[in-house]
Amino acid sequence: MSVITESVPMGPLQLAVCAAVVVCGVAGAVFSARYHARRDAGQLTDAVFWDGFAGLVIVFPAILIPSLASPWLGFAVGSLAAATAAAAYVWSPRVMAWRDARVHTGTARAEIEAAAARHRTVLIRWQRYELDPACCIDYPDMTDVRRPETAALIKAMREAERLRAAEAAGYLPAVDRLEHALGRAEAAAGVPSR
Repeated sequence: MSVITESVPMGPLQLAVCAAVVVCGVAGAVFSARYHARRDAGQLTDAVFWDGFAGLVIVFPAILIPSLASPWLGFAVGSLAAATAAAAYVWSPRVMAWRDARVHTGTARAEIEAAAARHRTVLIRWQRYELDPACCIDYPDMTDVRRPETAALIKAMREAERLRAAEAAGYLPAVDRLEHALGRAEAAAGVPSR
């Protein structure tokens, strides 16, 4: 028993490793617990308990080992754990908000890319009526802007192109309107439905 209680010399490298384990363990446990509490509407669920327990299992030995070497080192590492817990508690909502913003930005970018692909598909469909002589002969109403459906199609094309160039928020609904306008113009011109 005297071997455990007597002071064991602790080098700076061992102390640095213990401090790093304490900081990472406490910050990770607090962040995970806050994340699960937020996800579960602030309720203390099993996930929150296990996050705290896992953090304690990792951090307790990293505080105990320096405490065996010197009570002052144990106190310093314990203080580091408390400071890390406080900082992680304060900063975790900001980190989660930043993470959510990144996810939202990625989702929005994917939606815009999908809308741009749909936009290109609609333009390719419409160009057939402009560039293919057989389609021009078979469906002359598709190029006649005096027809209300064709005029609405041209306006929808201009609007979608303007919003795409400006990277405006209304681009997705403009592409939807363009698809519908092309469908209505094709129906009015007598084009067989796809």
